Amino acid sequence: MDETPTGRPVDEAALPEPVPDDEIPESVPGRSRAIETNGVPLHVVEAGPEDGKLLVLLHGFPEFWYGWHEAIAPLANAGYRVIVPDQRGYNCSAKPSQVRDYRIDELARDVVGLIDAYDRETAAVAGHDWGAAVAWWLALGHEERVSELVAINVPHPTVFERALRSSWDQRLKSWYMLAFQLPKLPEAVASAGNWRLATDALRDTSAPGTFTDEDLRRYRRAWNRDGAFEAMVNWYRAIVRDRPDPPKTEVSVPTLVIWGGQDRFLARRLANESVERCADGRLLAIEEASHWVVHEHPHRVSEAIADHADPLPPGARE
Repeated sequence: MDETPTGRPVDEAALPEPVPDDEIPESVPGRSRAIETNGVPLHVVEAGPEDGKLLVLLHGFPEFWYGWHEAIAPLANAGYRVIVPDQRGYNCSAKPSQVRDYRIDELARDVVGLIDAYDRETAAVAGHDWGAAVAWWLALGHEERVSELVAINVPHPTVFERALRSSWDQRLKSWYMLAFQLPKLPEAVASAGNWRLATDALRDTSAPGTFTDEDLRRYRRAWNRDGAFEAMVNWYRAIVRDRPDPPKTEVSVPTLVIWGGQDRFLARRLANESVERCADGRLLAIEEASHWVVHEHPHRVSEAIADHADPLPPGARE
């Protein structure tokens, strides 16, 4: 481990506002904690045995830790120490004000600090959407801290960059990334009518019934937090303004790519191309699933993560 750890537990008062009493549903066997990492206090939900193998779950846009809520219990029951942060800018975590605060290098260092805070050398890391982008970057830039990688419905950064440069089909699918570069307008449009556009987008791009009224109530509350949606959009602004090349192109840690085949935002071929960038990679395609595969098939996804990160052969775990 680094001689000077970058993360440490702190009092929840370090967070920008109190964590609601009902933040964690009764179905989730976890508790809230505040961790200062990379100079930023993050709200984290932790579950599972304290001596279990560390597993970090990273959410994407426009979600927060709750995007993983149905996967937490199965993974904790499988023996993992499950750590699910609100990434910087989201929900109960700190929301730095500058676009540069959301550069991909900073986001990856946040995860390094979380691993330090739990006094571990390495962790298995699984990410969905933007969380997968951070997980890829972590495996490419801090491979010594990642035991296994699971990337869900976001491709390897080199693959995605090439697709955006060469494929009009992918450019059209990613139109919103350019729209998010406008100042203030994306936040105003998304929040109009009690976040009607944002909630409709979740429901329109997922299988019917995927997002319940209770889910959307929680999302609206997270989006309504002071500065939250602007900070969330700043992730997109930062990646356009500062587009660094990854420190290497081949992922050396064992990698599982999980892909919902009906993703409206990303071309299906990017999944296969991402696996080709891994020294030890494989693909689990769930063809009937959308971009929101973690919600649509939480138990299938959690089982795949548990088997991939487990040193035991699949099915051998008690």
